Amino acid sequence: MEIPIQFPTVPLSSGHNIPVLGLGMSHHGGYSHNALLYALRSCGIRHIDTAKRYGNEELVGKAVSESGVKREELWITTKLWPGDYGYDKATQACLDACKRLGVQYLDLYLMHWPDAHVPGKSSREARAETWKALEDLYYRGICRSIGVSNFLIHHLEQLKEDCSVVPHLNQVEYHPFQRPQELVNYCKRNNIVFGGYCPLAKGQALTHPLILRIAKQYGKTPAQICIRWSIQNGVVTIPKSTKESRIQENCQVFDFHLQHSDMMWISSLHSNKKLIHLTYPLWKG
Repeated sequence: MEIPIQFPTVPLSSGHNIPVLGLGMSHHGGYSHNALLYALRSCGIRHIDTAKRYGNEELVGKAVSESGVKREELWITTKLWPGDYGYDKATQACLDACKRLGVQYLDLYLMHWPDAHVPGKSSREARAETWKALEDLYYRGICRSIGVSNFLIHHLEQLKEDCSVVPHLNQVEYHPFQRPQELVNYCKRNNIVFGGYCPLAKGQALTHPLILRIAKQYGKTPAQICIRWSIQNGVVTIPKSTKESRIQENCQVFDFHLQHSDMMWISSLHSNKKLIHLTYPLWKG
């Protein structure tokens, strides 16, 4: 087994350092056991991003166990589904996630969506109650860092008013067509690390003429250009793939640097094109 490279990390306000590049799972064909093993053993991936909703936490735990990589070398992120919001349900859901993953602690636990359907409570009240559960899990060391996903500025402002721990990370859709710079700037001002999923715009960025031109200029693939652009913007970037060759390709982004002018050209593609809708309709399950 070749010795994989070590990827750069970004410091969180929790005191822990998150690898700037991860491998994302999903519930739409988002798991391949062999691909995850390959990512861990051969590509240097140490950051795995999953969620209860994806239904593969047990499989991820199995791959981690089989990989031979030490637990302390890994960064495991999973997410709390809105159906488990509320203090007691969130606490139990976290413990259940740890059990499914076969770990004693989570490196990062995220509230998956801001919408919160808890009977008798407003969304704001439900978010605050749920976040207080995550704060206690953080204080207990069961979650070494805690954060949110898909939260907008007003959601983050409310949490700041209602609770005591500012989220360590906010994970949001981020790619050349969707660059929410106002949210990025807000997170930076409040010491919240910005995480980005869907960096290839579900493949739509890979055929754009500008991306193709820049890729040819650097002798890189369009995917590598998009991921490098995201990382150079200070974003913890989470591409998804179940193909070994693609995972290897996506990891080879630390041997070149995009010039400022090319960064600006790619950023100019922003059209507020969201591929993931903020209000997620599948509350059950």
